Amino acid sequence: MSVNPHPSPKVLVIRGGAIGDFIVTLPSMRLLKESIPGARLEVLGYSGICELAVAAGVADATWSLDHRSMATLFAPGAPVDAAVEERLKAYSLAVSFLYDPDGHFRGNLERLGVKTLIECPHRVVDGAGPAPSQLARPLERLAMFLEDPAPIIHSRSQDRALRSVILHPGSGSLSKNWAVSNWRAVAAMAGASFPEVRWILVTGEAEAERGQTDEATVDWPTAELEHWESLPLVELADRLAKTDAVFLGHDSGISHLAAACGRPCFLLFGPTDPTVWAPANSGVEVFHHTGSSLAELRVERVWERLKPWMAGLLKDHPSCL
Repeated sequence: MSVNPHPSPKVLVIRGGAIGDFIVTLPSMRLLKESIPGARLEVLGYSGICELAVAAGVADATWSLDHRSMATLFAPGAPVDAAVEERLKAYSLAVSFLYDPDGHFRGNLERLGVKTLIECPHRVVDGAGPAPSQLARPLERLAMFLEDPAPIIHSRSQDRALRSVILHPGSGSLSKNWAVSNWRAVAAMAGASFPEVRWILVTGEAEAERGQTDEATVDWPTAELEHWESLPLVELADRLAKTDAVFLGHDSGISHLAAACGRPCFLLFGPTDPTVWAPANSGVEVFHHTGSSLAELRVERVWERLKPWMAGLLKDHPSCL
């Protein structure tokens, strides 16, 4: 039996953060995967989120950053679980996007024998370009340059008529949310203009805790409403990719997910900078309200922009002829 003298290099990407933070890091993972021939890339991240890297085809495996065996990696010189130590030693390159102000995580990786460690920013800053480009910038020291900042989980289906509207009325921050009552008013206007279009509501724990789920679903103003509630992210990504729909939302992780799954997106931005945080994918329309709060944004202003955008995308729908 012959033994390969040059085994495939193993690369580890460590990424915590929320859904949107993870998705805008996917282009960096893609760049690593494409730039290192034969590399096996694994992702250490939060359960339920990091699996998106496998769905996107940029990772071969994942493991859980929130497992109890990971805790000692953040303490200086602490003993590390034997299985974790053995696994970490196998990586020829580790790329970390973790917040590590005291350097304890870096020190433990170096102590355990990780050969090369590249530290990347755990967060991005306003005025420095799209988030995916900022996150990938430290990889330039390895002669890896990101050309396409768009995260792709599923490619957009071509030549299929769009017949549904997917609405995610929340985000991780209340300051980024437009009131559910406003979205309901927009839905009523859209239902009058596009009566045959099916509506799909996406909600999760955050919306349930704030009472937004009940507010949105009770007496919905259009004839038909399908509710996708608290779906696992990989399943939600699969549904987003397969549903012939446009997507409405805010600056949120779910909006980034929808864009990465090929959905045309109409997104409301208020306090955050769309030049940094708007998805870099094609088909994304941003309504940036530059006032002090989204609460002052009138329904009529949004509908004035939204109606022609929807009409252009739903032009093959019988109700729009």
